[in-house]
Amino acid sequence: MPYGFGVNSKVNLQGVHPQLVAIANMAIALSEQDFAVHDGVRTIVEQQKLVAAGASKTLDSKHLVQADGFGHAIDLVPYINGNLRWEWGPVYRVAAAVHHAAIHIGVPLKWGGVWDTPFEQISGTPAGLEDAVHDYVKRCTALGKKAFIDGPHYQLAL
Repeated sequence: MPYGFGVNSKVNLQGVHPQLVAIANMAIALSEQDFAVHDGVRTIVEQQKLVAAGASKTLDSKHLVQADGFGHAIDLVPYINGNLRWEWGPVYRVAAAVHHAAIHIGVPLKWGGVWDTPFEQISGTPAGLEDAVHDYVKRCTALGKKAFIDGPHYQLAL
């Protein structure tokens, strides 16, 4: 079943880099899982609140407008039975569609599920993406760090 973005998602894509918009549009058309654009461009005040709440780790977020005038990040959240849901199974299905779209369009991304590996180097299947997240958490743990994983987050790897 092909999905498409609703009004809120389209509004949330305003000001986002055209390459990310193209990836999101292709991914929603390909996806086996409906999803919405939960966040595109943020203001510095919004970002400060997210950092204070622990939902983000940096004030240098790619969601903020960058030097080229565009936001370089989007959060794509699964949409299930009329609600946004942050469950990992659907997140992996969305990530698989984004992975395919990014490779097809030829735009390198960084994924919030695995921060230390280029997205295109991760297996693009839901199972492969899940394995990559588990491996990332193990790598962080081995270094004595807590893994910050944000499965719905995608940003340009510029």
